[in-house]
Amino acid sequence: MIISQRSYAGTLESSDLLVEIFPTATNSLDIEITSSVEKQFGELIRKTAISTLADMGVVSALVKINDKGALDCVIKARVQAAVIRATAANDIVWGNLK
Repeated sequence: MIISQRSYAGTLESSDLLVEIFPTATNSLDIEITSSVEKQFGELIRKTAISTLADMGVVSALVKINDKGALDCVIKARVQAAVIRATAANDIVWGNLK
């Protein structure tokens, strides 16, 4: 999927996270994480985000994550929602989202 516009999903409430995604001219994924538990779970948050983006076919984007203690399933759902909102895709195959 091609990220064509800025988008976001989530909140800054406890046990949630805010995911912002931006188009980028580089052909790479850049992920910035801000979290009060980054030392303990930062790498897990990054792996979950990268895995979700890869499953959706995103290869180029700037992703900013502001975590407030979200579980993996919430991270995945917020990343998916931000990607869908940031693309011009009208033909999303919902069954392909894991």
